[in-house]
Amino acid sequence: MLATIIPLIGLMLIVWVLGAALWSMRGGKRQSQTKWPPYPVINASEEEMQRRHLECRDRLSHAAYGEAAARSLWQKLMTCEPGTGLIHQFHRDYCGHGLIRTGNTITLREIYDGSAGDPLAAWQTEADFVAFFSRQSDFSCSGFDPGEPVFFTDDRWSQNNQRLTWEIIRKFVEN
Repeated sequence: MLATIIPLIGLMLIVWVLGAALWSMRGGKRQSQTKWPPYPVINASEEEMQRRHLECRDRLSHAAYGEAAARSLWQKLMTCEPGTGLIHQFHRDYCGHGLIRTGNTITLREIYDGSAGDPLAAWQTEADFVAFFSRQSDFSCSGFDPGEPVFFTDDRWSQNNQRLTWEIIRKFVEN
């Protein structure tokens, strides 16, 4: 009898260990894992996407950055090594707008994969830079304002997509 019970106990133990291993490889209890994505996914119509796009545009601040902020930004950029500056995104593909120091010039460029594209605009003097950036706002830098041709775009994907904002500038200047 003992000769029959011991192999059965061994077999049950092997089945239990194998079952536990397969269960853990499967992911264990699905209820305990975080649902992904953590927000509801919607299938929005083109009209709904346009409405949301304009809603984001309407939330942008029109308050000018001002002379003091523009001057602080210039001074901070001039302490950067040439080829570096205010690049607020480092990830694959398109990273938005950045301000790069090239010698004694500051250039506005689109950033791709952490490297700078061709200059969109350049400022060689602090006075020119301050005059330009002191009148800018989150709205004008977003690309929605046709009165600012340096930033303006008709491309909906580019509008407000990883553009310069007061918060990004403030953090850069303070660090």
